[in-house]
Amino acid sequence: MTNNDILRRIRYIFDLSDSKMINLFSLAEHNVTRSEVSDWLKKDDEAYQKCSDRELAIFLNGFINDRRGKKEGPQVEPEQRLNNNIVFRKLRIALNYKDDDMLNILSLSNLRISKHELSAFFRKQGHKHFRECKDQVLRHFLKGLQIKYRDGLQESEEGFKWET
Repeated sequence: MTNNDILRRIRYIFDLSDSKMINLFSLAEHNVTRSEVSDWLKKDDEAYQKCSDRELAIFLNGFINDRRGKKEGPQVEPEQRLNNNIVFRKLRIALNYKDDDMLNILSLSNLRISKHELSAFFRKQGHKHFRECKDQVLRHFLKGLQIKYRDGLQESEEGFKWET
């Protein structure tokens, strides 16, 4: 998945306006213009601009600050290089999800993995149980979020059910 795909999907899932997207960048102490955001969100036309790893990291840091509150002191430095494991971890932090929440979201998009497989994605690279998060897993997670937050699924006491 490209950074632009991830940005577009998060925008759609959480129904973020251009001004909200700009605000999320500013929460991570980075200023962007409406045209920059617009160019990142476009699909392959002449105004399309590639969203860099650093810009996506800044956006995700702002998303964390928005959802969880801004930490006291200096802000976290955005990563220069992102991979799916880091994106997955940042989304988990922003949404304040535990293992069971993550597994429920993945199951909404028909991906079933164990807690052990899930925890391997959040280990440090080089750890013997570290596992690289492939595009397919991140795509399923984003699809599960879309089902939960956007496509009419609501949580009840018995679990998840479709709205009628």
